[in-house]
Amino acid sequence: MNNAEKYDKIFMESFSLEEKELDEKLLYESVPDWDSIGHMGLISEIENIFKIEMETNDIIEFSSYNKGKEIIKNYGVDISK
Repeated sequence: MNNAEKYDKIFMESFSLEEKELDEKLLYESVPDWDSIGHMGLISEIENIFKIEMETNDIIEFSSYNKGKEIIKNYGVDISK
């Protein structure tokens, strides 16, 4: 499984989503499970899977599916498909 597939799987499992829902419209609080508690669970899982530790500002700015890809790239994780 490549990094893009891992990233997608984290979102699908964290928020009970289907792959077709993973796009630019997927924003913080756009699905019921992506609230503040869901957000921290998502961040924790991303940090565990990719073996990174995000800075507080990055956690706060992680406001969408696409923005997350940009942020994670800054930690040396290639999410391109």
